[in-house]
Amino acid sequence: MRELDVPEDPRLLTGSGDNEDAAVLSFPQGKALVQTVDFFTPVVNDPFRFGQIAAANALSDVYAMGGEPYAAMNIVCFPAKCMPLDILKEILRGGLTKIREAGAALAGGHSVDDNEIKYGLSVSGLVEPGRFASNRGLSPGDSLLLTKPVGLGILATAVKANLPGCAALEESIWRVAARLNSGPGRVVRALSLKAATDVTGFGLGGHSLEMSKASGLAVEIEASAVPVIEEARELARMGFVPAGSHANRRYFASNTVISPDVDPIAVDMVFDAQTSGGMVLAVPPHLEDTARTMLEEASDLCVRVGRVLDEPAPNGLLRLI
Repeated sequence: MRELDVPEDPRLLTGSGDNEDAAVLSFPQGKALVQTVDFFTPVVNDPFRFGQIAAANALSDVYAMGGEPYAAMNIVCFPAKCMPLDILKEILRGGLTKIREAGAALAGGHSVDDNEIKYGLSVSGLVEPGRFASNRGLSPGDSLLLTKPVGLGILATAVKANLPGCAALEESIWRVAARLNSGPGRVVRALSLKAATDVTGFGLGGHSLEMSKASGLAVEIEASAVPVIEEARELARMGFVPAGSHANRRYFASNTVISPDVDPIAVDMVFDAQTSGGMVLAVPPHLEDTARTMLEEASDLCVRVGRVLDEPAPNGLLRLI
């Protein structure tokens, strides 16, 4: 951490340079704790950008509940015996930029010598007790607003295949995936939204179904309304759909009703496995314009992709039209 020039944070009651096995932080009175952990293998070749993406992804789970990141710890697997440590330093430096952007304190971390690079964060966040979003908060008539385009899994698959022009694809991945979901998180807090989720490994369809099942209400997504990263559709037609996306479609098939006129490529997009994707906000109709204004002022995407139906669905149900 010292090599990264990490300044002392007043929230840390133990020094970052004292080789402690744990960190002690002050905790604001009257707040509740949000905790999450996430890490994965590289989705881009640039180590600095990979660090940014992995950190943004881990921080997103706190934002999805309407929380604010408070402290983070690095989780690292790295082949230190056969790969330059400068690569590791760049990964950690990338992660640190996002931790700082989120306003969190870097409180330490743990590393393991591993044959495969993996990086992410354990994040602690703060939330108002009784005023947080969850999967179970859907209400009939809520609009479903999406804050990032989909297609990240398809682009990452093409990069791993070393497709010609993959440098431009990496740029597209980084531009979307490294962006913090702090803006949507502020909307959750400001409007006291009851339901939200971030879109990651299960894709837009899978995470919408998780909310549907937890809330016991069917959801409807308009496939043609879902924003897609420009290159992703053509790559999907070329067959660069990740195995995880196919697995999502199979796993959720029994809870998904697809209208016959929906383009199969559009279905692939709905179930594409994302890395550090956007958030789905369930917004009551009378608050939709306010939410849209707040997101646009923060330069976040805001697209109405569906709605919550007044249709009981104890096991979850997604209607794709």
